Amino acid sequence: MASSNFWIFAHFAVLTVSLVLLHSATATAASSTIYDHLRLQGLPVGLLPKGITHFSINTTSGEFQVSLDMPCNAKFENEVHYDFNISGTLTYGQIGELSGVSAQELFLWFPVKGIRIDVPSSGLIHFDVGVVDKQFSLSLFESPPDCTVAAPIHSDLRATLSSHHADSSRSPFQVDSDKLERETGDSDELKAAS
Repeated sequence: MASSNFWIFAHFAVLTVSLVLLHSATATAASSTIYDHLRLQGLPVGLLPKGITHFSINTTSGEFQVSLDMPCNAKFENEVHYDFNISGTLTYGQIGELSGVSAQELFLWFPVKGIRIDVPSSGLIHFDVGVVDKQFSLSLFESPPDCTVAAPIHSDLRATLSSHHADSSRSPFQVDSDKLERETGDSDELKAAS
């Protein structure tokens, strides 16, 4: 009889400990921030700006979505634009399939498609902007940057395309609207701007 009571008590104890651990793990996951997830994946927290109003992450696939109140710009070595919604896939040392982030280079905005750290000891982080791979110092991204409210990039892009089509003598650069359409997926918006 004492033996059966022992086993009932042992099962009850294991069940209680399991429930406590499950509750604490759920509470920890629920109270974590996107910055915590960046850190866990070996990335600096300054890749995303201050002012995030909501985020969700699938911890199995690494897919995440971040929401901001307003699109905004932050200044590093170059200006970086964050849209209302930012999404991507978070894996160790990189963010892939990134959307909602653009980097400015020589007055042009390029969508950032991915961010990665190849060798952590190098002190460098790479931004894949499709046509070029930009390297920055990791130290620039140590803390979430302040962000200045900005218009969505696509409206700036339409205005730039419209002005270039209206006065093609203004710039020696040609806009490849077919490539731009493939890169941004904004075929209707580009046609409207033409």
